[in-house]
Amino acid sequence: MSLRTRETRQLHLSRIRRVHAGWLIVFAAVLLTVLGVEAISTTRPNTALRQILLGVVGFVSAFGIAFVPQKRLRQASWWLYVGGLLLLVFLLIPGVPDFIVHPRNGARRWINLGVTDFQPSELLKIAFVLAMASHLRFKEHYKSFGGLVIALFVAIPPMLLILVEPDLGTAMLFIPALIAMLVVAGAKYRHLCAIGLLAVVAAGSMYPILQPHQKDRIQALIAQMQGDDRFEQTIGYQGARAMTLIGAGQIEGVGKVEAAQLLKANHLPEEHNDMVFAVINLRWGFLGAIVTWFLYLLLGLGGIGATLGCKDPFPRLVAVGLTAILLSQMVINTAMTIGLAPITGLTLP
Repeated sequence: MSLRTRETRQLHLSRIRRVHAGWLIVFAAVLLTVLGVEAISTTRPNTALRQILLGVVGFVSAFGIAFVPQKRLRQASWWLYVGGLLLLVFLLIPGVPDFIVHPRNGARRWINLGVTDFQPSELLKIAFVLAMASHLRFKEHYKSFGGLVIALFVAIPPMLLILVEPDLGTAMLFIPALIAMLVVAGAKYRHLCAIGLLAVVAAGSMYPILQPHQKDRIQALIAQMQGDDRFEQTIGYQGARAMTLIGAGQIEGVGKVEAAQLLKANHLPEEHNDMVFAVINLRWGFLGAIVTWFLYLLLGLGGIGATLGCKDPFPRLVAVGLTAILLSQMVINTAMTIGLAPITGLTLP
């Protein structure tokens, strides 16, 4: 077999793998959407209908973006990143009317668009990955210490602005995305170790600057793990109710009517977004949780599979960064729902 024939065959195989990975992502995303809609419909049928509409919009948007040339995405990446930062700054400007910047529970994360609310940090998660992929596609940017310093300066501004909102959970997602992209790009291990150490030190030094309610949630989690229920009617109420409902679901879950009654009796806050994993556990039990984790695993495998055979580093890094954010958000959300992490207000993606 000639060299040219071998290269052509490898190219065809890589394209086939990417196509299969794409359909794997679509398959898992559709099933997760159906699962989420059915869980939400337990107590909020109108919200479930809205979720179906948003799901359709999301799939249509994803289909359209798939046809955008990579060159256009690279060119737009830094504009999207800067635009996202400006929107985050806008959220924090004093005096902006509440009907424009929509505060919830003391957090300024949303811009009111009339028919729905827009969360700029969601745009910035994608823009950050695109901008970082555009930066790291050059060898001198991930092999040199100076290039890695620039990467850190790209990651730090959105994290700080999101922390001020405050939204600790979303800010945390930039760290695994950055590390995963640096690893795949080929950064030197000593540089990766330095960044990892810096992340650990930053996390440890962050506690004094946390909001009072964030510190209280950490204390409530520790107390809950120790069997202390003194926070169950205050800052630990949401976590305690989630654990109660998860326990009620047992292995196979309960029927829709009984689940609705239990949710009404326990008054679980944010059961349709932050705590939807608790509703999944209630409706379908531990088996439902396993299915949910398995579908996210398929999404992750699809994201990794999409990178196979990519000679251009840009799409490979984008796939890795987005997959890292998605899986990290899933892990944090499910961990806080089952009492292994403090509640941060991070939704199940």
